[in-house]
Amino acid sequence: MAGPISMETGTARPPERPMRADARRNHERLVGVARTAFAEHGTDASLEDIARRAGLGIGTLYRHFPNRHALMNAVFQDALCSLLDRSRELAGAEAPCRALVDWLGAIVTHAGEYRGLARALMSASQDETSALTQCHLPLREAGAGLLRRAQESGSVRGDVSIDDLLQLTNAIALAAEQSPDDPELAERLLRLTLRGLK
Repeated sequence: MAGPISMETGTARPPERPMRADARRNHERLVGVARTAFAEHGTDASLEDIARRAGLGIGTLYRHFPNRHALMNAVFQDALCSLLDRSRELAGAEAPCRALVDWLGAIVTHAGEYRGLARALMSASQDETSALTQCHLPLREAGAGLLRRAQESGSVRGDVSIDDLLQLTNAIALAAEQSPDDPELAERLLRLTLRGLK
């Protein structure tokens, strides 16, 4: 029997084989250590150090995660689920524009937890081959629904695109990352964004 259909190519993909127990443990260990390393040192933390701290060789890391973006994608799956859940919660909010900006604020907060994440997400939005695109596309779809609702209510201009908003959101997170002595910067920039949307 053929595997699931790829949305990108329309062709059947072979079914993914379940991981052996030891491989699954290694995968989980690498993700846990990477999450800590990214929080401590930013997303450009040494992959060799991550493998060593996990008690594994760099080859094992690369077997599980062929590049840095693939590891980042695995680390950020929990946060992605949380952001998608938040978009569903806000989908029926009485003030659609406020709901959209609240959701964008949640993205800024998440990106701010890991130095370098905002920059990586900005580059991934332009690179369909990046493993981080697996994070970007669901966020884009969730944000597009919130934006559409805000536009239909007349509270957001019709010429605003979700791609521009996500880039702007990542730029706000990057600006806040570069200005750690100004903890209110991201909120001020989001308020300016809200004014510009109307």
